[in-house]
Amino acid sequence: MISFGLITEGLTDQIVIENILAGYFNSPNIEVTPLQPKRNKDNQNKSQYGGWTLVFDYCHSKKFQESFRFLDYIIIQIDTDVSEDYNIAHQDENGEFTPQQLIAKVIEKFIDGIGEDFYNTNQQKIIFAISVHSIECWLLPLYYTDKQKKAKCKNCLNTLNDELSKQHNFTIDKNRKNPEYYRYIAKQYGKHKVLMKHYQDNPSLKFFIEEIESRNIQIIEEDDW
Repeated sequence: MISFGLITEGLTDQIVIENILAGYFNSPNIEVTPLQPKRNKDNQNKSQYGGWTLVFDYCHSKKFQESFRFLDYIIIQIDTDVSEDYNIAHQDENGEFTPQQLIAKVIEKFIDGIGEDFYNTNQQKIIFAISVHSIECWLLPLYYTDKQKKAKCKNCLNTLNDELSKQHNFTIDKNRKNPEYYRYIAKQYGKHKVLMKHYQDNPSLKFFIEEIESRNIQIIEEDDW
């Protein structure tokens, strides 16, 4: 079985990515190991050890390099809403960066921290999931038909909450995100047809799927004995 390690800002980001992997490979049995933040096997540990600083810290650590010994692929996720805090501006003198331009700058920063030699050696095993500007933006295509709203990069949580309150009678608190809400929402992407229908609607989600596609990963289901 192909294995994936997750380095993310938090538990809710891992939940979204796990469902996307299940949907992309059309398999509920993807082998996923949360590296940062860690959590227990039943997915119930609401770890507080998250945030963008720890994503960079982990990628600069010896643990990161050692993880390639026992995992096939490492997925690195980070939001860009506060990228200015890690010295990546949202715009220059020519105006605001496109999602693609911003993603490229964030990846360049990761490569610099990882080390160019190590990155070049392991490039095919590293998959970037740069969510512009938050991973909630990736969920908007599930709830909107308007092209502009599906492709939004700003204020995505509030936009998502507008529909969640109408359709599900709950909203997500940005300061205390309930993992169960993300499981409920993201399980839609666990269906291959749903993911394939919607992923191109949001630019940074599209980039993540294209990152996976470019690796030509083949998941072979093991026979039950």
